[in-house]
Amino acid sequence: MHEGTSLWWYLQSRNKKSLALNLKAPEGIDIVKQLVESADVLIENLRPGALEKLGLGWDVLHALNPRLTLVRISGYGQTGPYRDRPGFGAIGEAMGGIRYTTGTPGIPPARVGVSLGDSLASLHAVIGALMSVLRVKTGQGDGQVVDVSLVESVFNVMESLVPEYAMMGHVRERTGGSLPGIAPSNTYPTADNAYVVIAGNSDPIFKRLMTAIGRADLAARDDLAQNDGRALQSEMLDAAIAAWTTSHPIEHVLRVLEQAEVPAGRIYSVADIVADPHYQARDMILDATLPDGAEVMMPGIVPKLSQTPGQVNWQGPALGQHTEGVLGELGFSDSQIQRFKAEGVVQ
Repeated sequence: MHEGTSLWWYLQSRNKKSLALNLKAPEGIDIVKQLVESADVLIENLRPGALEKLGLGWDVLHALNPRLTLVRISGYGQTGPYRDRPGFGAIGEAMGGIRYTTGTPGIPPARVGVSLGDSLASLHAVIGALMSVLRVKTGQGDGQVVDVSLVESVFNVMESLVPEYAMMGHVRERTGGSLPGIAPSNTYPTADNAYVVIAGNSDPIFKRLMTAIGRADLAARDDLAQNDGRALQSEMLDAAIAAWTTSHPIEHVLRVLEQAEVPAGRIYSVADIVADPHYQARDMILDATLPDGAEVMMPGIVPKLSQTPGQVNWQGPALGQHTEGVLGELGFSDSQIQRFKAEGVVQ
Protein backbone atom coordinates (compact mmCIF):
# COMPACT_ATOMS: atom_id res chain seq x y z
CA MET A 1 0.00 0.00 0.00
CA HIS A 2 1.07 3.58 -0.64
CA GLU A 3 -0.91 6.35 1.03
CA GLY A 4 -3.92 4.05 1.30
CA THR A 5 -3.84 2.81 -2.31
CA SER A 6 -2.68 -0.63 -3.44
CA LEU A 7 0.50 -0.58 -5.52
CA TRP A 8 -1.08 -3.37 -7.58
CA TRP A 9 -3.85 -0.91 -8.53
CA TYR A 10 -1.28 1.53 -9.89
CA LEU A 11 0.16 -1.30 -11.98
CA GLN A 12 -3.00 -3.01 -13.22
CA SER A 13 -4.79 0.24 -14.04
CA ARG A 14 -2.06 1.87 -16.09
CA ASN A 15 -3.39 3.88 -19.05
CA LYS A 16 -6.96 3.39 -17.83
CA LYS A 17 -9.49 6.10 -16.98
CA SER A 18 -11.57 6.00 -13.80
CA LEU A 19 -15.25 6.95 -13.87
CA ALA A 20 -16.98 6.38 -10.51
CA LEU A 21 -20.75 5.80 -10.74
CA ASN A 22 -23.41 5.10 -8.12
CA LEU A 23 -25.27 2.14 -9.60
CA LYS A 24 -28.03 2.50 -7.02
CA ALA A 25 -29.00 5.80 -8.61
CA PRO A 26 -31.24 5.57 -11.72
CA GLU A 27 -29.15 8.22 -13.47
CA GLY A 28 -26.04 6.16 -12.76
CA ILE A 29 -27.62 3.25 -14.61
CA ASP A 30 -28.55 5.57 -17.46
CA ILE A 31 -24.92 6.65 -17.77
CA VAL A 32 -23.83 3.00 -17.96
CA LYS A 33 -26.31 2.44 -20.77
CA GLN A 34 -24.93 5.40 -22.70
CA LEU A 35 -21.41 4.04 -22.33
CA VAL A 36 -22.55 0.62 -23.50
CA GLU A 37 -24.00 2.02 -26.72
CA SER A 38 -20.51 2.69 -28.12
CA ALA A 39 -18.48 0.07 -26.24
CA ASP A 40 -16.85 -3.06 -27.64
CA VAL A 41 -16.52 -4.81 -24.28
CA LEU A 42 -18.10 -4.54 -20.84
CA ILE A 43 -16.44 -6.47 -18.00
CA GLU A 44 -18.20 -7.18 -14.72
CA ASN A 45 -16.96 -8.98 -11.62
CA LEU A 46 -20.17 -9.29 -9.59
CA ARG A 47 -22.07 -12.31 -8.34
CA PRO A 48 -24.31 -13.93 -10.96
CA GLY A 49 -27.63 -12.12 -11.14
CA ALA A 50 -26.33 -8.80 -9.80
CA LEU A 51 -26.40 -7.09 -13.21
CA GLU A 52 -29.95 -8.29 -13.77
CA LYS A 53 -31.04 -6.77 -10.44
CA LEU A 54 -29.60 -3.46 -11.62
CA GLY A 55 -31.61 -3.65 -14.83
CA LEU A 56 -28.47 -4.34 -16.86
CA GLY A 57 -29.00 -7.95 -17.85
CA TRP A 58 -27.71 -9.32 -21.13
CA ASP A 59 -31.07 -8.85 -22.84
CA VAL A 60 -30.99 -5.13 -22.04
CA LEU A 61 -27.33 -4.63 -22.94
CA HIS A 62 -27.55 -6.61 -26.18
CA ALA A 63 -30.58 -4.59 -27.27
CA LEU A 64 -28.66 -1.36 -26.64
CA ASN A 65 -25.62 -2.55 -28.61
CA PRO A 66 -25.74 -5.86 -30.51
CA ARG A 67 -21.96 -5.63 -31.08
CA LEU A 68 -21.20 -5.56 -27.36
CA THR A 69 -19.25 -8.38 -25.69
CA LEU A 70 -20.15 -8.87 -22.03
CA VAL A 71 -17.41 -10.53 -19.98
CA ARG A 72 -18.70 -11.95 -16.68
CA ILE A 73 -16.12 -13.03 -14.10
CA SER A 74 -17.37 -14.88 -11.03
CA GLY A 75 -16.27 -17.55 -8.60
CA TYR A 76 -18.05 -20.51 -10.17
CA GLY A 77 -19.62 -19.25 -13.40
CA GLN A 78 -23.09 -18.11 -14.38
CA THR A 79 -24.67 -21.58 -14.16
CA GLY A 80 -24.40 -24.68 -11.99
CA PRO A 81 -25.26 -25.48 -8.37
CA TYR A 82 -22.46 -23.28 -6.95
CA ARG A 83 -23.17 -20.16 -9.05
CA ASP A 84 -24.50 -18.12 -6.12
CA ARG A 85 -21.64 -18.89 -3.74
CA PRO A 86 -19.17 -16.10 -2.97
CA GLY A 87 -15.72 -16.74 -4.36
CA PHE A 88 -12.26 -15.21 -4.37
CA GLY A 89 -9.10 -16.19 -6.22
CA ALA A 90 -7.95 -18.32 -3.29
CA ILE A 91 -11.13 -20.41 -3.53
CA GLY A 92 -10.54 -20.84 -7.26
CA GLU A 93 -7.04 -22.11 -6.50
CA ALA A 94 -8.41 -24.50 -3.87
CA MET A 95 -11.18 -26.01 -5.99
CA GLY A 96 -9.34 -25.73 -9.31
CA GLY A 97 -6.71 -28.22 -8.15
CA ILE A 98 -3.56 -26.15 -7.89
CA ARG A 99 -3.47 -25.80 -4.10
CA TYR A 100 -3.63 -29.59 -3.66
CA THR A 101 -0.55 -30.05 -5.82
CA THR A 102 1.47 -27.12 -4.42
CA GLY A 103 3.94 -27.54 -1.58
CA THR A 104 6.01 -30.21 0.09
CA PRO A 105 4.88 -33.81 0.69
CA GLY A 106 3.67 -34.51 4.20
CA ILE A 107 2.53 -30.99 5.08
CA PRO A 108 -0.70 -29.13 4.25
CA PRO A 109 -1.10 -27.63 0.76
CA ALA A 110 0.62 -24.29 0.25
CA ARG A 111 -0.45 -21.06 -1.36
CA VAL A 112 1.31 -19.98 -4.53
CA GLY A 113 3.20 -16.78 -3.73
CA VAL A 114 0.86 -14.53 -5.75
CA SER A 115 -2.89 -14.23 -6.35
CA LEU A 116 -2.74 -16.68 -9.22
CA GLY A 117 -6.48 -17.44 -9.35
CA ASP A 118 -7.37 -13.80 -9.98
CA SER A 119 -4.69 -13.37 -12.64
CA LEU A 120 -5.64 -16.57 -14.46
CA ALA A 121 -9.29 -15.52 -14.53
CA SER A 122 -8.26 -12.15 -15.96
CA LEU A 123 -6.18 -13.79 -18.70
CA HIS A 124 -9.06 -16.10 -19.64
CA ALA A 125 -11.35 -13.07 -19.70
CA VAL A 126 -9.02 -11.30 -22.13
CA ILE A 127 -8.80 -14.39 -24.35
CA GLY A 128 -12.57 -14.75 -24.44
CA ALA A 129 -13.13 -11.05 -25.07
CA LEU A 130 -10.65 -10.97 -27.96
CA MET A 131 -12.23 -14.04 -29.55
CA SER A 132 -15.69 -12.49 -29.34
CA VAL A 133 -14.61 -9.05 -30.56
CA LEU A 134 -12.70 -10.57 -33.49
CA ARG A 135 -15.86 -12.43 -34.48
CA VAL A 136 -17.82 -9.17 -34.41
CA LYS A 137 -15.17 -7.12 -36.22
CA THR A 138 -14.91 -9.67 -39.03
CA GLY A 139 -18.66 -9.68 -39.57
CA GLN A 140 -19.25 -13.23 -38.40
CA GLY A 141 -21.91 -12.38 -35.84
CA ASP A 142 -23.06 -10.25 -32.93
CA GLY A 143 -21.47 -9.85 -29.55
CA GLN A 144 -21.95 -12.50 -26.89
CA VAL A 145 -21.47 -13.32 -23.22
CA VAL A 146 -18.03 -14.56 -22.10
CA ASP A 147 -18.57 -16.59 -18.90
CA VAL A 148 -15.34 -16.81 -16.86
CA SER A 149 -15.09 -18.80 -13.63
CA LEU A 150 -12.24 -18.44 -11.15
CA VAL A 151 -12.36 -22.17 -10.46
CA GLU A 152 -12.36 -23.14 -14.14
CA SER A 153 -9.57 -20.70 -15.01
CA VAL A 154 -7.30 -22.46 -12.53
CA PHE A 155 -8.55 -25.90 -13.57
CA ASN A 156 -7.75 -25.10 -17.20
CA VAL A 157 -3.99 -24.89 -16.51
CA MET A 158 -3.80 -28.18 -14.60
CA GLU A 159 -2.22 -30.05 -17.52
CA SER A 160 -3.24 -33.74 -17.82
CA LEU A 161 -4.61 -33.99 -14.28
CA VAL A 162 -7.98 -35.45 -15.32
CA PRO A 163 -6.89 -38.02 -17.95
CA GLU A 164 -4.14 -39.26 -15.61
CA TYR A 165 -6.80 -39.96 -13.01
CA ALA A 166 -9.35 -41.35 -15.48
CA MET A 167 -7.00 -43.74 -17.25
CA MET A 168 -4.53 -44.71 -14.53
CA GLY A 169 -6.18 -43.78 -11.26
CA HIS A 170 -3.24 -41.47 -10.58
CA VAL A 171 -3.81 -38.53 -8.23
CA ARG A 172 -1.08 -35.90 -8.45
CA GLU A 173 0.37 -35.04 -5.08
CA ARG A 174 2.68 -32.35 -3.77
CA THR A 175 6.25 -32.92 -4.90
CA GLY A 176 8.15 -29.87 -3.68
CA GLY A 177 10.62 -28.59 -6.26
CA SER A 178 10.79 -31.71 -8.43
CA LEU A 179 8.98 -32.42 -11.68
CA PRO A 180 7.21 -35.79 -11.24
CA GLY A 181 8.24 -38.44 -13.73
CA ILE A 182 11.03 -36.30 -15.20
CA ALA A 183 14.59 -36.69 -13.94
CA PRO A 184 16.67 -34.88 -13.19
CA SER A 185 14.66 -31.69 -12.74
CA ASN A 186 14.71 -30.00 -9.37
CA THR A 187 15.89 -27.12 -7.21
CA TYR A 188 19.40 -27.33 -5.80
CA PRO A 189 21.29 -25.24 -3.20
CA THR A 190 24.64 -23.62 -3.94
CA ALA A 191 27.67 -22.88 -1.80
CA ASP A 192 26.66 -19.22 -1.32
CA ASN A 193 23.12 -20.00 -0.12
CA ALA A 194 21.43 -19.40 -3.45
CA TYR A 195 19.15 -21.85 -5.25
CA VAL A 196 19.25 -22.99 -8.86
CA VAL A 197 16.67 -24.84 -10.93
CA ILE A 198 18.32 -27.36 -13.26
CA ALA A 199 16.32 -29.15 -15.94
CA GLY A 200 18.14 -32.17 -17.38
CA ASN A 201 14.90 -33.24 -19.01
CA SER A 202 16.00 -34.81 -22.28
CA ASP A 203 18.45 -37.65 -22.89
CA PRO A 204 21.15 -35.50 -24.58
CA ILE A 205 20.85 -32.77 -21.94
CA PHE A 206 21.20 -35.36 -19.18
CA LYS A 207 24.50 -36.55 -20.60
CA ARG A 208 25.81 -33.00 -20.96
CA LEU A 209 24.74 -32.22 -17.40
CA MET A 210 26.45 -35.25 -15.90
CA THR A 211 29.62 -34.54 -17.84
CA ALA A 212 29.59 -30.89 -16.75
CA ILE A 213 29.37 -31.78 -13.06
CA GLY A 214 32.15 -34.34 -13.30
CA ARG A 215 29.95 -37.43 -13.30
CA ALA A 216 30.71 -38.89 -16.72
CA ASP A 217 30.20 -42.30 -15.11
CA LEU A 218 26.49 -41.57 -14.72
CA ALA A 219 26.28 -40.20 -18.26
CA ALA A 220 27.61 -43.53 -19.56
CA ARG A 221 25.25 -45.81 -17.67
CA ASP A 222 22.78 -47.68 -19.88
CA ASP A 223 20.11 -47.77 -17.16
CA LEU A 224 20.11 -43.96 -17.09
CA ALA A 225 20.15 -43.40 -20.83
CA GLN A 226 16.40 -42.78 -20.99
CA ASN A 227 14.03 -40.89 -18.74
CA ASP A 228 12.09 -43.95 -17.55
CA GLY A 229 15.25 -45.34 -15.99
CA ARG A 230 16.30 -41.98 -14.55
CA ALA A 231 12.88 -41.44 -12.98
CA LEU A 232 13.38 -44.62 -10.95
CA GLN A 233 16.64 -43.24 -9.56
CA SER A 234 15.77 -39.57 -9.26
CA GLU A 235 16.86 -39.33 -5.61
CA MET A 236 20.32 -40.62 -6.45
CA LEU A 237 20.64 -38.20 -9.35
CA ASP A 238 19.43 -35.26 -7.26
CA ALA A 239 22.02 -36.12 -4.61
CA ALA A 240 24.79 -36.22 -7.21
CA ILE A 241 23.81 -32.85 -8.63
CA ALA A 242 23.40 -31.28 -5.18
CA ALA A 243 26.85 -32.51 -4.18
CA TRP A 244 28.25 -30.48 -7.07
CA THR A 245 26.09 -27.35 -6.68
CA THR A 246 26.77 -27.07 -2.95
CA SER A 247 30.49 -27.04 -3.69
CA HIS A 248 30.33 -23.94 -5.91
CA PRO A 249 28.84 -20.42 -5.82
CA ILE A 250 25.80 -19.69 -7.97
CA GLU A 251 27.67 -17.75 -10.67
CA HIS A 252 30.08 -20.63 -11.22
CA VAL A 253 27.20 -23.10 -11.42
CA LEU A 254 25.35 -21.01 -13.98
CA ARG A 255 28.46 -20.38 -16.07
CA VAL A 256 29.39 -24.07 -16.28
CA LEU A 257 25.84 -25.13 -17.15
CA GLU A 258 25.46 -22.41 -19.77
CA GLN A 259 28.67 -23.55 -21.44
CA ALA A 260 27.31 -27.11 -21.43
CA GLU A 261 23.95 -25.90 -22.84
CA VAL A 262 22.04 -27.23 -19.86
CA PRO A 263 18.88 -25.23 -18.99
CA ALA A 264 19.37 -23.66 -15.56
CA GLY A 265 18.20 -20.58 -13.76
CA ARG A 266 18.78 -18.97 -10.41
CA ILE A 267 15.69 -18.65 -8.24
CA TYR A 268 15.22 -14.90 -8.20
CA SER A 269 13.97 -12.64 -5.47
CA VAL A 270 12.53 -9.30 -6.54
CA ALA A 271 15.92 -7.73 -5.69
CA ASP A 272 17.55 -10.09 -8.20
CA ILE A 273 14.94 -9.26 -10.83
CA VAL A 274 15.30 -5.48 -10.74
CA ALA A 275 19.11 -5.78 -10.91
CA ASP A 276 19.18 -8.27 -13.78
CA PRO A 277 20.64 -6.88 -17.04
CA HIS A 278 18.34 -9.00 -19.23
CA TYR A 279 15.24 -7.54 -17.59
CA GLN A 280 16.70 -4.08 -18.07
CA ALA A 281 17.66 -4.68 -21.70
CA ARG A 282 14.08 -5.67 -22.52
CA ASP A 283 12.58 -2.66 -20.70
CA MET A 284 10.94 -4.86 -18.11
CA ILE A 285 11.81 -2.54 -15.21
CA LEU A 286 10.40 0.96 -15.72
CA ASP A 287 10.78 4.09 -13.64
CA ALA A 288 7.40 5.59 -12.83
CA THR A 289 5.89 8.49 -10.92
CA LEU A 290 2.76 8.05 -8.83
CA PRO A 291 0.05 10.75 -8.75
CA ASP A 292 1.49 12.21 -5.52
CA GLY A 293 4.95 12.53 -7.08
CA ALA A 294 6.47 9.45 -5.43
CA GLU A 295 9.05 7.65 -7.57
CA VAL A 296 8.67 3.90 -8.01
CA MET A 297 9.75 1.04 -10.27
CA MET A 298 7.10 -0.88 -12.19
CA PRO A 299 7.16 -3.95 -14.48
CA GLY A 300 7.32 -3.29 -18.21
CA ILE A 301 4.79 -4.22 -20.88
CA VAL A 302 4.16 -7.86 -21.82
CA PRO A 303 3.94 -9.19 -24.51
CA LYS A 304 6.23 -7.30 -26.87
CA LEU A 305 4.50 -6.30 -30.13
CA SER A 306 6.80 -5.41 -33.02
CA GLN A 307 4.64 -2.70 -34.64
CA THR A 308 2.69 -1.37 -31.66
CA PRO A 309 4.86 -1.96 -28.58
CA GLY A 310 2.81 0.40 -26.44
CA GLN A 311 3.90 2.66 -23.63
CA VAL A 312 2.85 3.60 -20.11
CA ASN A 313 1.24 7.04 -20.27
CA TRP A 314 0.10 7.17 -16.64
CA GLN A 315 -0.18 4.94 -13.60
CA GLY A 316 -3.47 3.79 -12.14
CA PRO A 317 -5.67 6.84 -11.52
CA ALA A 318 -7.46 7.90 -8.37
CA LEU A 319 -11.05 6.70 -8.07
CA GLY A 320 -13.20 8.96 -10.21
CA GLN A 321 -10.23 10.94 -11.50
CA HIS A 322 -11.63 11.06 -15.04
CA THR A 323 -15.33 11.30 -14.22
CA GLU A 324 -15.79 14.81 -15.55
CA GLY A 325 -13.86 14.17 -18.74
CA VAL A 326 -15.71 10.95 -19.59
CA LEU A 327 -19.12 12.48 -18.89
CA GLY A 328 -18.16 15.46 -21.02
CA GLU A 329 -17.36 13.12 -23.90
CA LEU A 330 -20.84 11.64 -23.49
CA GLY A 331 -22.33 15.12 -24.01
CA PHE A 332 -23.21 16.11 -20.45
CA SER A 333 -22.84 19.80 -19.61
CA ASP A 334 -20.76 21.14 -16.73
CA SER A 335 -23.91 21.99 -14.80
CA GLN A 336 -25.27 18.46 -15.24
CA ILE A 337 -22.00 16.95 -14.08
CA GLN A 338 -21.91 19.16 -10.99
CA ARG A 339 -25.50 18.18 -10.20
CA PHE A 340 -24.58 14.49 -10.55
CA LYS A 341 -21.76 15.05 -8.06
CA ALA A 342 -23.97 16.94 -5.62
CA GLU A 343 -26.61 14.21 -5.73
CA GLY A 344 -24.12 11.37 -5.36
CA VAL A 345 -24.68 9.94 -8.84
CA VAL A 346 -20.96 10.17 -9.65
CA GLN A 347 -17.76 10.76 -7.76
